[in-house]
Amino acid sequence: MAKSKIAVFASGTGSNYDAIINQINTGTLDCEVALLICDKPEAEVIKKAKINQTPVFTFNPKQYESKALFEKEIVFELKQRDIEWIILAGYMRLIGPTLLSEYESRIVNIHPSLLPAFPGKDAIGQAFEAGVRVTGVTIHFVDEGMDTGEIIDQEAVRVDLDDTRLTLQQKVQKVEHRLYPQTIQKLITNQNRAIERGTKA
Repeated sequence: MAKSKIAVFASGTGSNYDAIINQINTGTLDCEVALLICDKPEAEVIKKAKINQTPVFTFNPKQYESKALFEKEIVFELKQRDIEWIILAGYMRLIGPTLLSEYESRIVNIHPSLLPAFPGKDAIGQAFEAGVRVTGVTIHFVDEGMDTGEIIDQEAVRVDLDDTRLTLQQKVQKVEHRLYPQTIQKLITNQNRAIERGTKA
């Protein structure tokens, strides 16, 4: 069976893109990153993609009259490469109906908190300011809301009394970089088993 093709959507440094590529290279994640989608043409993740020879599609949302228009162009790029899964990795935009309808139950996001706690931007900062003793990482399917989709997996991260925002971020990212590739592999494995059985994942 051919390897599943995934597209990573990212807007920043691409640390989770790195983690996914590393797990593919070590053989623990059985898929191909066939496309990187980025809404910030100067983002650091683009440089990483070029080093790893990952095809890149960049766009400036301000150059489009609507989200539907740039998502339609993204869908075209995804279809050209037979993308099966969309993996959001620090993509700082809500997914709209155009992408959701084309990839229903095939869009996955990672969020640095134990949802439903601390949705939205700067979840680590939110948790730190709230003084909670436990936060974590959530991987979930994407729906039309902000961090409201069905939860796939979660893992807690302890907040120690001597943690700073930076040390807490480092602890959360360490979990992200292990848990995200593991979860992607489980989704792909379940999909392949369903295909072999002749059923839909």
